[in-house]
Amino acid sequence: MSRISTAFFGVAVLYAIAGMVLGMVMGASQDFAMRPLHAHINLLGWAGLAIMGAFYGIAGARASSRLAWTVFAVSNLGNLLTLAMVYKISSGQPPIAPVLVAGEILIVAGMALFGVSVLLAGHKTAAAA
Repeated sequence: MSRISTAFFGVAVLYAIAGMVLGMVMGASQDFAMRPLHAHINLLGWAGLAIMGAFYGIAGARASSRLAWTVFAVSNLGNLLTLAMVYKISSGQPPIAPVLVAGEILIVAGMALFGVSVLLAGHKTAAAA
């Protein structure tokens, strides 16, 4: 498996563990105020990054390494900023609007860059056929 695929899966597993632990804490305390955070951790962190890691594992050399690492960095930074603000919102505090907006923009930018990566890898495959 490539280093980039391993990086995506490694971080995805950390998000999955965080989401599971948060779910266990909510269940044990019967306080479900952090449901939005739990959902965002699982979807943005675990599912999103694992799918990206799977793609880079399958695409291999057809995917641009530099672009893949950019997707990794942008997506993770966006996730961390957004999750911090979702935590504030879920705990009844107002979010820091510029941080929330920056995180959301980075998440969308990461997905757009991932889309470019998919298209470029597909183009390389079609050109080789």
